[in-house]
Amino acid sequence: MIVTSAVRHAAAGTAALLFVLPVPAATASPVPPLSAPSSVDEPTPPAPRFVDPARLDRKGTQVQRLPGAPAVPSLSALSWVVADASSGEVLAARNAHRKLPPASTLKALFALTALPRNGPSEQHTVADSELTGIGAGSSLVGIKEGYTYKVSDLWNGVFLSSGNDAVHVLAAMNGGWESMTRQMQEKARSLGARDTQVVSPDGYDAPGQVSSAFDLAVFGRAGLQDPAFTRYCSTPYADFPAGTWSYGIANTNRLLTGADGVDRYPGLIGIKNGYTTNAGNTLISAARRDGRTLVVSVMNPQGGGGLAVYEEARELLDWGFEAAGRVQPVGSLLPVRTKGPAETGARTVTARDGGGTRAADAKAVVGRAGAEAAAAPRKESSREAAPSGPSTGLPLALVGSACAAALALWCWRRRAAHRA
Repeated sequence: MIVTSAVRHAAAGTAALLFVLPVPAATASPVPPLSAPSSVDEPTPPAPRFVDPARLDRKGTQVQRLPGAPAVPSLSALSWVVADASSGEVLAARNAHRKLPPASTLKALFALTALPRNGPSEQHTVADSELTGIGAGSSLVGIKEGYTYKVSDLWNGVFLSSGNDAVHVLAAMNGGWESMTRQMQEKARSLGARDTQVVSPDGYDAPGQVSSAFDLAVFGRAGLQDPAFTRYCSTPYADFPAGTWSYGIANTNRLLTGADGVDRYPGLIGIKNGYTTNAGNTLISAARRDGRTLVVSVMNPQGGGGLAVYEEARELLDWGFEAAGRVQPVGSLLPVRTKGPAETGARTVTARDGGGTRAADAKAVVGRAGAEAAAAPRKESSREAAPSGPSTGLPLALVGSACAAALALWCWRRRAAHRA
């Protein structure tokens, strides 16, 4: 009985101990990482295209031709840019950041700012105060005080007739002239257009009002991402209301309409032309061919008369389509991203030395890799803190042995009792 009682107590104590002791955490043996499969079907990631951010700040023509690329046309414009509208890559440029009066090409920025504010079917009755302050000699679509117009009619007046009267009315509907000036300035900065200074939202000559071929290309590219903007700027003809009747208006962009002896450019989308005495002729154009869209800006050609801006834009478009894939970009229309302190330090080197960009980027990559490597031990430490196999396996082995011995003794006692 004493032995049986002892066995029972040992078994009970052993079971209790089994419940109290923690179960050891499962530890998996380390598995080496799988090597990347070497398959011919695996696409090779494209090599990064290096762009010197300071290159477009230089004077003169900037282009990086590859073997077989056509020569850049020799133009009389003071500045110009040709870029891929999808990627924003600048294929070539001349004096891209030279600050010049933009004339009515500034209306592209006006549209980017005000176009989303009102629905096309919204109606507005024009007040006399909304037509005051229009500059002498301005282009007009013919808006009359007291007449009611749909917003879509007003935008046709802006894009087709380059009507400063339509700009004044739309500005009045969106906070007024001074407010619109500030809004346009903010919009330009948000797009990365740093050369533009807005004084008169309609593009009328005003002291201090400037833009650049780079900024105009930025505005054109941004406009192409808005279906409404694209629809208005590519409309060649429209009817404009005048009370109980209407009259036809034609887009003043000759590349779009083929007027005045300028051949219409195939695949042209728009965008906006301009002219003032101070600015000369200016133009933002875009065209699509074989699934590729280019945007071109031309400012103040010095020869060839008033139609030279269209012919020089044509030459740039032709060159851009022919040079597709045969040039390295010399810049980008995309806004410069805001960098963190470490990245900013790396980029500071590249602004002075284009070759330093790769080195700085390499340091940044190495830095990130080092940070990840440093973080790896911290992740593993959580596993090391868990109970390990040898430390908990020994008590469990002893308990198991005790249980097995107790069970064997108990079975032996039962067999002995039966024999008796």
